[in-house]
Amino acid sequence: MRQFIKLISLCCILFAVSSHAELEIYKDYDIGTEVISMTTVRIAPNMGDVYLAGIKQSWVKAVKLQKKLGYIKDWKIYSSELPQSGDFNMVLMVVFDSSADLEPNQKKYNTFMKSWGQANQDNARELTKTYPNVRTLTGEYRLREIILK
Repeated sequence: MRQFIKLISLCCILFAVSSHAELEIYKDYDIGTEVISMTTVRIAPNMGDVYLAGIKQSWVKAVKLQKKLGYIKDWKIYSSELPQSGDFNMVLMVVFDSSADLEPNQKKYNTFMKSWGQANQDNARELTKTYPNVRTLTGEYRLREIILK
């Protein structure tokens, strides 16, 4: 019987502790306004440089122009040091100041397309046709920072 009472007491203590472990937004933590768009990519073995050469002329050119125009805050490419582990071995990231920057905007679109030009459009279209031979997109994520208080 003593063992049973000890067990019940222990369960009550654990329940009480776990109920206090819940956090409340804005009281215990904030959510950042910056938004990160992240795409995970699985590059075929020995094709990393081929893929990078392609995106340098398409995706990288586009995000550099978007940053220059002030449409995005930053961009990054990360590559795994262990390329054969997990579902992806490369990450493409775009950082936005806020979710407002993700809203459709005809003026921004027209400005970008005018700056981008027909030659870049045609080149990017041709390059992206080869991407399925060297990579597979494995996920897309939209992330916000959690700031614990």
